[in-house]
Amino acid sequence: MGAPRTEVDSLGRREVPAEVYWGIQTLRAVENFPVSGLRASRHLVRAYALLKLACVRANLEKGGLDAERGKALEQAAEEMASGRFADQFVVDVFQAGAGTSLHMNVNEVLTNRALEILGRPRGDYAHLSPNDHVNRGQSTNDTFPTAAQVGLLFALRELRTSLETLLASLRAKGEEFAGLAKAGRTHLKDAMPVTLGQELRAYASALAHVLEALPAIERALAEVPLGGSAVGTGVNSVPGFRERAVEEYARLTGLSLVVARDPFETMQSRWPIGFASAWLRTLALELVRIANDLRLLSSGPATGLDEVRVPEIQPGSSIMPAKVNPSAAECLDMIAFHVLGADQATSFAVQAGQLEINVMMPLAAFETLFSTEILTRYLPVFARSCVDGLTPNPRRLEEYLLGSAALATALTPKLGYLKVAELLHEAERVGRPVKELLVEKGLLTRGEVERLLGPAALLRLTEPVR
Repeated sequence: MGAPRTEVDSLGRREVPAEVYWGIQTLRAVENFPVSGLRASRHLVRAYALLKLACVRANLEKGGLDAERGKALEQAAEEMASGRFADQFVVDVFQAGAGTSLHMNVNEVLTNRALEILGRPRGDYAHLSPNDHVNRGQSTNDTFPTAAQVGLLFALRELRTSLETLLASLRAKGEEFAGLAKAGRTHLKDAMPVTLGQELRAYASALAHVLEALPAIERALAEVPLGGSAVGTGVNSVPGFRERAVEEYARLTGLSLVVARDPFETMQSRWPIGFASAWLRTLALELVRIANDLRLLSSGPATGLDEVRVPEIQPGSSIMPAKVNPSAAECLDMIAFHVLGADQATSFAVQAGQLEINVMMPLAAFETLFSTEILTRYLPVFARSCVDGLTPNPRRLEEYLLGSAALATALTPKLGYLKVAELLHEAERVGRPVKELLVEKGLLTRGEVERLLGPAALLRLTEPVR
């Protein structure tokens, strides 16, 4: 390591470690915001790098940058987009409002790498400036929300794949268990029969419906404020920069990005991020419901439902031998609970915009990206470690099914609601099977009882009425 280099900004002079690509403004942010130790998402960094590359090319084409500086910055941005400088983004996710700290971290890394390409020393901002050249025609106010939206689009694309993996597992189990009739439950009380396959397929159907809403979120995020500069007017940008930068950004990302219909709206409002967060919340709520159903169905074995068995992935107790818990479902719950809390934080951040800018954007970006990433990482694990290995307990399924007094509901067309209710109350009071009382009281013959409440009849009861 060489001697520290001296850099100058509008507040004065500071020494910066010689070996780093970031500069004085990043140094101040690191000192000012030692909060969480959490750093920017890789999706956000990649989105910012590609944004800067698009802006460099637009400025080169429209006369906003000379060829020497522009070509060096172009190479630096390409390298950044490839992930080369991942360790140089040192600003905490909780930082200065609007994301100025991370934005200048990006600008300084690009500047110092471009200076290196040009054969000049790092920190020679008189020749190549992070503000005047890298940031030509741009502001934190338009670039940070644009990069956040594009980063979230990258992340959601990966989440889609993970969610489809879980969907496939649930559907496969639904088909595998299609013929296993079981007691249904409403209000956690005995209800008409369903099949275990119907329960699993319904979980898949719910998640599929959530997934069907994703394209609307993606369209909202694809309308970007890039080119609006400080307040939406595009101040200090060369003519044609806005349209060309967005067009090139769309090409680089492979996304259907469009120039904002109203640039002032997209500077003020962060509703697309709120929209995405609400979608993540909806997904999380369904995941909690599914995870908790699996925990309930696998409860026991001696004192719970024990209708299905989850894979034994690790010992469940430090004191009780052989105890195994539904650990994968418990983990999914905790992840989903975090997503729900993150949505609340994002909601506060989204509503906190004032006049021409929302300074709480770093929080909204972090929460939505982090939520998306933890779901992306875990859903395939949950599919593999829990759903794929689910096994039924046929003995317990049959026991509950045949012991459910709710099956007598099938008798109401023949005997009437009140008569059946009276019969069920009596069966519970005297502790005798409903089938015996039906024959004993002369209400049905044994053949009729079998036809209405036998195994074949019960399986037919699980078929949807056409």
